[in-house]
Amino acid sequence: MTQTVHTAPQTKEKNMAVDIYYEKDVDPSVIQGKKVAIIGYGSQGHAHALNLLDSGVDVRVGLREGSKSAQAAQEAGLKVMSMDDAAEEADVIMMLVPDETQPKVYEEHIKDHLKPGDTLAFAHGFNIHYGYIKAPEDVNVIMCAPKGPGHIVRRQYTEGSGVPDLACVYQDATGDAWDIVLSYCWGVGGARSGIIKATFKEETEEDLFGEQAVLCGGLVELVKAGFETLTEAGYPEELAYFEVYHEMKMIVDLMYESGIHFMNYSISNTAEYGEYYAGPQVINAESREAMKKILARIQDGSFAQEFVDDCNNGHKWLLEKREEINSHPIEKTGEKIRSMFSWIKKD
Repeated sequence: MTQTVHTAPQTKEKNMAVDIYYEKDVDPSVIQGKKVAIIGYGSQGHAHALNLLDSGVDVRVGLREGSKSAQAAQEAGLKVMSMDDAAEEADVIMMLVPDETQPKVYEEHIKDHLKPGDTLAFAHGFNIHYGYIKAPEDVNVIMCAPKGPGHIVRRQYTEGSGVPDLACVYQDATGDAWDIVLSYCWGVGGARSGIIKATFKEETEEDLFGEQAVLCGGLVELVKAGFETLTEAGYPEELAYFEVYHEMKMIVDLMYESGIHFMNYSISNTAEYGEYYAGPQVINAESREAMKKILARIQDGSFAQEFVDDCNNGHKWLLEKREEINSHPIEKTGEKIRSMFSWIKKD
């Protein structure tokens, strides 16, 4: 398939390795003049739909017949209809059902309703990048990927800020796909903090790597290993939990707010000395080599195929691993300790 990608307008941001756009760089009327269908009403779906609605966009939510989300969407003031009807009405169709169900939803409910000049949108590039969805050449294919979970995307929007977005164009059939995606990102609040220009390949591969090696896979295993090391050495589970789990958020918050240097300024000299001494022993040459292998499997499609195969097998491996972590002693200890904290929401 011939792929035409137009260059985005030159950014106003200087001295950056990537192009970043803010509210002053975006035309809100572009997305306000479109009919947008949000397919799915989960974590990202509810955030996109409600933020766009509050931004003056004509939004409808497309759901399966009998969806439990329909009532919640309607009560939030959204127009709810079937996936087919939503796709038929819309100029911009945002796919926000899970990655593993998107190809089936696309084939059964979206594909036949795409008209020349329509825009097919995603919040993650998995299915386009790995070829599980192949869009016709006469539609735009774009991505607005907020760098945060849906409830944060919604909450920060209502508080007057916003989660940064990645904006990508895979296919520009109309010549203005960049204008559409930047305006869409504005609608969900991304222009308030910054819209970063990227490609589907970059977003997909970096996102998967970050989740697997650091944010989810790496972090969870690091915390579990620290907890197990302490408890196997005879330390109480509650104390181990506080040291390797509870305090983690405080350290990450310091890094998030002002950088590693600020975190080091805020901790004791003893802790900082231990960071430089022990950190490279835990995350060492072997760890870095493992990260390279993880990235290679993402780049060559091996991970994607393995994930799809497990999905087709009823998520057998995923569900086994989920049960393992849910029954781990650190989760049981954490549940008991968190029940002591009145400020933690129970939902």
